[in-house]
Amino acid sequence: MKRTSRDGKGLGSTDQGMGICHSYAPDGRCISLLKILLTNSCVFDCHYCINRKSSNVRRARFTTKEVVDLTLSFYRRNYIEGLFLSSGIIQSPDYTMEQIVEVARSLREDHQFRGYIHLKTIPDADPALIHRAGLHADRISINVELPTDAGLRRLAPEKQTAQIEGAMDGMKRDIIDTGDARRRYRHAPRFAPAGQSTQMIVGADAATDRDIVTRAAGLYDRFALKRVYYSAFSPIPDASAVLPLKRPPLEREHRLYQSDWLMRFYGFGPGEVAAAADDVTGMMPLDIDPKLAWALKFRGTFPVDVNGAPRNLLLRVPGLGARTVDRILTARRWRRLGLADIARLKVPMAKVRPFLIASDWRPVMLSDREDITTLVKPAPRQMELFG
Repeated sequence: MKRTSRDGKGLGSTDQGMGICHSYAPDGRCISLLKILLTNSCVFDCHYCINRKSSNVRRARFTTKEVVDLTLSFYRRNYIEGLFLSSGIIQSPDYTMEQIVEVARSLREDHQFRGYIHLKTIPDADPALIHRAGLHADRISINVELPTDAGLRRLAPEKQTAQIEGAMDGMKRDIIDTGDARRRYRHAPRFAPAGQSTQMIVGADAATDRDIVTRAAGLYDRFALKRVYYSAFSPIPDASAVLPLKRPPLEREHRLYQSDWLMRFYGFGPGEVAAAADDVTGMMPLDIDPKLAWALKFRGTFPVDVNGAPRNLLLRVPGLGARTVDRILTARRWRRLGLADIARLKVPMAKVRPFLIASDWRPVMLSDREDITTLVKPAPRQMELFG
C-alpha cells in the first residue's frame, strides 16, 4: 500500500484519503491502520469534497466481505494493527451506516478480530446504528466538517450543525453510560473505549484561526472529545466556483495543532490561545509557534523564575515542554537551578533564555517583537511541536 507525502514525492502521509496511517491506542501506543473508504460514491454534493455527487471521478465500491478480508490479510502479514473505515453516502445514511457496522461486526464476531477499529459515522443515520458502531469500534468519529455554521450552510447545504452536534451529544452520553456500567458490572459491553473525535477542514471557508480555536474548545468542552483533527483544504479537480483557488499554507494546519496542544496539555484557556492570533486578521503567525506568539504579546508575564514559579507558569515559557517542566520541579527540590542545569535538559536555550530567570541568569528586558524573534526563531523549515 503506497504512502505518499503531500507533494507526491515522499512517504508518510495519506492525503488522498487511503493508505496506511498512524494513530494512537488508548494505552498510548502508536499503531498503523488501514485507512480506506467503503465507497467513493456519494449522494451528497459538498463543494469541498472530491467525491461529491457532481464530481467527475471514477467510482468504486468494496463489499463488506472485501473490506473484512483485506483487513485480515494485511493484519496477518503484520502490515497493520487495525482499520480506519469511512465512506461516501450510498442510497441513504442508514444503508451506508449499516454497511460500516457490518464490517466491524464481522471482524469482531465472525473472526474474533481484536485489533483497533476506528469508524467514521454518519450523523444523519439512525442513532441505534451509531450506537451499534460504538459497540464494535475502539473510536468513533463524527465530523463537524467546517468551523462555522455559515461555512457549512454555504459549502455543505445538505448537512446541518444541529444534526451533527446532536449525534455527537448522543455518542457522549453512550460513552458515559457504558463506562459507568462497566465499572459496576464486569460483563457490561465496552463502548468506544478510545472515545470520539472530529475533524475540521481548514481554509475552505472564511473562518479565521481564532474562529477555529474557539470552535474546537467548545467541542472539547461540550462533547468530551479525545481529539479535534485539522485538515488543510486542498483544491480538487472540477472545483466549485465558491472554493478558494489555492490551498492554505501547510504551516497553518501545523500551528492549529500546536494551538490545540496548548489547550489540551499546557493549561491555556481558549481565550488565551485565541489571543495569540493577529488582532486584525485573526490568524496565527506562521513564522513562530502560538506559544511564543502568546509570550510576545504578554511580555509582562515574563521572565519567570525557574526556581520559584509554579508549574502552570513554567508551562507558558516558550521552549519548555510538559515533561521538561516536571523534571525542573523535581530537580529544584534538591538545589537551585542555573542556566547550565536547564541546558542539560536538552531544551532550545536560545528560545528559553529571554523568558527565564535562573540562579545565575537574568535576561535583558526586550520589549520589541523583532528583537526577541531574532533570538528565538527556529531555523527555516523546522516544524517543532514544542517546548
